[in-house]
Amino acid sequence: MDYAGKVAWITGASSGIGAALARELAARGSHVVLSGRDEARLAEVAADCGEALILPFDVRDDAALAEASAKAIAWKGGVDIAFANAGVSQRSRALKTDMQVYRDIIDIDLTAQIAFSQGLIGHMAARGSGALGFISSIAGKVGVPMRTAYSAAKFGLAGYADALRAELSQSGVAVHTIYPGSVATGVSRNALTADGTRRGKSDPAIDNGIPADVAAKAMLDAIAKGTREIIVAEGGELAMGEARRTPDALFDQVAGMVAKGYMEKLEAAE
Repeated sequence: MDYAGKVAWITGASSGIGAALARELAARGSHVVLSGRDEARLAEVAADCGEALILPFDVRDDAALAEASAKAIAWKGGVDIAFANAGVSQRSRALKTDMQVYRDIIDIDLTAQIAFSQGLIGHMAARGSGALGFISSIAGKVGVPMRTAYSAAKFGLAGYADALRAELSQSGVAVHTIYPGSVATGVSRNALTADGTRRGKSDPAIDNGIPADVAAKAMLDAIAKGTREIIVAEGGELAMGEARRTPDALFDQVAGMVAKGYMEKLEAAE
């Protein structure tokens, strides 16, 4: 993919990986659409991005999402690449965690990201082009202690992305699943604790993680090469991710089922 002139929409764009992706995409010539809940922080990111459209909304608000999707598509006549990046992490033992924390994290990190994608896939498929980037996590490859809700959501997001990739394999729309390890962002400070309150402090692993701008460049370079499963991590986290990497041959096998009419046959049998 050549990013120059493309319209790129990023959720969770006010900070961290989302903000870094926005700045790097703008540097590569993209027109960026920035979404998140904090309009003032989005404006700070937009100031570094040349021509940018700010669409603030809560990803859990279906009506606001539908309105934002219409505006994003209308801005330049289409959305070429979209990053489902908004999310919240967790730092609590399963034995101590309120069930509402599970519901909240899965709603934000999984259901809302699916809704974001569902609002764009028809548009992209009709155009015969486009790309979707889903920000999962190494914790979406390997279950990580103190993150049971987060791992559940990120595993789920990866499963949705893999199935969607197969369904769209004949449409010209690419699907990329991205698995960051520790990236130096506010993810740990903003994580939910056992009762759903914000943690308010970071972890050494996060503080010493990959700089967000470096991670963003690696992600975009891999997407440009057409890599379907993108692991951006170091050390033991990289080893864990690589140990659970899905072989390209398996992606090709499932896409081959679609090419041979699997979905049509299944629908005809209903």
